[in-house]
Amino acid sequence: MTDIVVESLGVARSFERGDKIIEALAPATCRVRAGDRIALMGPSGSGKSTLVHLMAGLDQPSAGEIRWPMLRGADPLQPGQVAVVFQSPSLMPALSVVENVELPLILAGTAGNWRGTAMDALARVGLAELADKLPEELSGGQGQRVAMARAMAVRPQLLLADEPTGQLDRSTGKALIDCLLEWIEGSRTALVIATHDPAVAERMEDVWRMDHGHLLPPIAGGER
Repeated sequence: MTDIVVESLGVARSFERGDKIIEALAPATCRVRAGDRIALMGPSGSGKSTLVHLMAGLDQPSAGEIRWPMLRGADPLQPGQVAVVFQSPSLMPALSVVENVELPLILAGTAGNWRGTAMDALARVGLAELADKLPEELSGGQGQRVAMARAMAVRPQLLLADEPTGQLDRSTGKALIDCLLEWIEGSRTALVIATHDPAVAERMEDVWRMDHGHLLPPIAGGER
């Protein structure tokens, strides 16, 4: 049985801008396996977010194919299989903090105590006392920590994070990565973090680099 969670087969993404074609991602082939811990590094505009969105099934490639061998056949990806943390929190404004963390558990039909699981995730990111607050009452950094708690709570098979510490100070960002790695320790959850921060990248087992839309060979390990 395959342990490939997601694979990119010659995937490229381009956009039309006026009479020009902008190549956001040159053809890329890579594989993410169960249990991988990968940092996707590169400066702003290098294509990191584009590749993450394609891996998450949030965008369609202009060429090539994305597959999720462990997650599905022809059926749509289900809530709980893949979790994404964006550069901004993307919380539901009408829901409280704890309700935002509960939401993917409800959508996925996860068995168990949704509220208890959500509160545990919030406690791990140090925000249990803000459970009843609305997103508008949070700072940007607090909102990002809630978004991370929401992603961790469902224990996805694939967790994709796009600059998750970009809005946090260094010590808070380190603490967030600490609790994320502790949360998935010993699990087969595959983790891909797009970042430009070397301090985040050095915590991962493998580092992939992007430059002007090109995915370069990995520094160590990580079959591509």
